[in-house]
Amino acid sequence: MSSIGSRLSAVMGRIRDVVYQVDEKINTSTFGRIFRLRGCGHEDEIQDATFSREFRAGLTTFATMSYIIAVNAHILADTGANCVCKNQTDLGLCSNETEYLICQNEVRRDLVTATAAVAGFSSILFGFLTNLPVALAPGMGLNAYFTYQVVGVRGTGSIPYGLALTAVFVEGFIFILLAITGMRHWLVKIVPGTLKTASGVGIGLFLTLVGMSYGNGIGLVTGSVSTPLTIGGCPPEDLYRGECPNNIMQSHKMWLGIFGGLLTAWLMAFRVKSAIIIGIAIVSILSWPRNTSLTYFPHTDEGDSRFEFFRKIADFHPIQHTLGAQEWDLSGGNGAKFAIAVFTFLYVDIIDCTATLYSMARFCNKVDEKDGDFPRSTLAYCTDAACISFGSLLGCSPVTVFVESGAGIAEGGRTGLTAIITGICFLVSIFFAPIFASIPPWATGCTLILVGCLMIRQVVAVNWGYIGDALPSFVTICFIPFSYSVAYGLIAGIFVYTVINSLIWIVMFVSGGELEPWEYNRKEYWTWKPAGRKPWLFRVFTKGQYWAEERLHLKKDGSDVRSIQRQSATESEEKPLEDRFSAASVSMPPRAALL
Repeated sequence: MSSIGSRLSAVMGRIRDVVYQVDEKINTSTFGRIFRLRGCGHEDEIQDATFSREFRAGLTTFATMSYIIAVNAHILADTGANCVCKNQTDLGLCSNETEYLICQNEVRRDLVTATAAVAGFSSILFGFLTNLPVALAPGMGLNAYFTYQVVGVRGTGSIPYGLALTAVFVEGFIFILLAITGMRHWLVKIVPGTLKTASGVGIGLFLTLVGMSYGNGIGLVTGSVSTPLTIGGCPPEDLYRGECPNNIMQSHKMWLGIFGGLLTAWLMAFRVKSAIIIGIAIVSILSWPRNTSLTYFPHTDEGDSRFEFFRKIADFHPIQHTLGAQEWDLSGGNGAKFAIAVFTFLYVDIIDCTATLYSMARFCNKVDEKDGDFPRSTLAYCTDAACISFGSLLGCSPVTVFVESGAGIAEGGRTGLTAIITGICFLVSIFFAPIFASIPPWATGCTLILVGCLMIRQVVAVNWGYIGDALPSFVTICFIPFSYSVAYGLIAGIFVYTVINSLIWIVMFVSGGELEPWEYNRKEYWTWKPAGRKPWLFRVFTKGQYWAEERLHLKKDGSDVRSIQRQSATESEEKPLEDRFSAASVSMPPRAALL
């Protein structure tokens, strides 16, 4: 046994040496300099970023996101796309039409290809342009709204499928306009810092709830008639109207998922690299044999369909029905419905994506505490917007930043290389979709719970010392998981923040500052004119300084640019104002806080 152990140790040592050598070569190359990997020689190199770590992080993000390939296709296919149902007033008759069902199955296969292609292209583009370890894909929640409220099941909603895609396409260009003019940037920065931190905590709880649920998790909790949530864990076949009437905590699949989560946590405790990937892979492999209680392919119509798709292993399905399916005819009363759809997509997506992107940037320590911004933010918003329009061309609902990117960040992802690896995996999955679409939800459920555990640590940065900051933050944290929406959670927090602090301001104004709330000196400073650089468009047309800095950037790789910025910041008359944003909680006289 000792000889086997020594041999294994020697093999692992050689593997580590090879990985180290590969890291050194790539990190110090031009490729490594582009992504600021450790040892690249760039002034802004990231000390804990290596090629191997970014590679593992990209695989981890993909493993936790891969469910979107099948789930998004399944949800969007309920619209029927451009399939024609002869009996649209009777959904039961439509479900019995052979031609319609064949067309709907083809649409589902189209959307598998489209989802993988959109996620792959968007993640690669976003990672390369922004150097952030954040992946993009058609968003959950937005796809459900697109399907069940805008288009409707089998096209029975307010507007047809093609017109809804046009609304998504237009929304993307409006996003680009908002990003370039600085409006989206400004909307992000005026959100109080404590609420932005709270949104990250809420997303962590949201991921935990998703990981515990049946749809995309281990099935530990479920709904109930008497309470919103209750203990679950019964086999899926025992579910009755989404509730477990009996056999609670007896699901073998749930216990397999828990085993995978504990295994991953145990490996993480010993700092085993790729711990998350190992846990997901082991649970998935154990779930593939058919004749077991753990199988992802039971002997049912749905299980048989999954298994037949899984057996293909390598299969490419060209997009036939959803490619370029936009419609531009706004006649017949569709104009008003189209405008409502665009506006709804716009405000939900801007809040959802913006809050998630900020939380992910903060999670990987990219946020500048001085002005609450992160590098290349304008470019990040524009890229996200362009990907929304691109996704609509392939027939998908709005693309957004995925909170599952936190899994890759937890695995060590720090640069855009993580997102690029994730995107490459999605593009490869176009040809191996049967395998990647067969990762069961209980394999990734505990991974989401672990990521939630890591993200909730930000709760200590919330300003709990003043009720005007603490209560809105608490509402945000709670409402994100309970409403199952990042956007609605942040809206609730902003509403409470506005009402409470407006009432407090009125009392202080009327009393001339004599009546002051308890611990008001611990209030986090806020202004509608946040500090920081002006939007990109304004800098381009301001005294030519922007282009001078860009020329220096091209010549000296940015080192002189940062020297100029530091010098100008030192000489700026607004420096004292910027200093007021350097901490999450700032003590100041009551009257100063009202300025």
